[in-house]
Amino acid sequence: MPPLFEEPNPGDLLEIFRFGYQHWALYIGNGYVIHLAPPSEYAGAGSSSIMSVLTDRAIVRKDRLRYVAGGDRYRVNNKYDGRCLPLPVSKILMEAESLVGQEMLYSVTSENCEHFVTKLRYGQPMCDQVRDTMLTVGAAGLGLAALGIIGVMVTRSRRQNQ
Repeated sequence: MPPLFEEPNPGDLLEIFRFGYQHWALYIGNGYVIHLAPPSEYAGAGSSSIMSVLTDRAIVRKDRLRYVAGGDRYRVNNKYDGRCLPLPVSKILMEAESLVGQEMLYSVTSENCEHFVTKLRYGQPMCDQVRDTMLTVGAAGLGLAALGIIGVMVTRSRRQNQ
């Protein structure tokens, strides 16, 4: 099992580093986590878990952390604690346990595993992963558009000089 940066406590959010994205789970104690898992999400899924973009349903699962993480690196990441007050741990755990086994709507952009665990911890769903990806895609698009405009201007300038 990969080393943790710190030992998780019940109610902590765990960020699991998959190939190309992060999977998120809520630590509930005794080596178990609760997480929202589309059918393609399993330990060692690697790039095949990218197929989760094609599904609109996922199951709330309770699994051993070592099974969910597989060989992937993970860490405690309660990244919103600085701007949001976490709910009481007892309330977080009770709500999480009550959802195990339920099928839920799933969307990579608006109802993913990070949204799921942040709603449990803070009472509201949040996901920087989606925002950061959209910003990167937007910046790349703007960069390509700028290059296209420069290319057109250079081509016109060369034609005018001939």
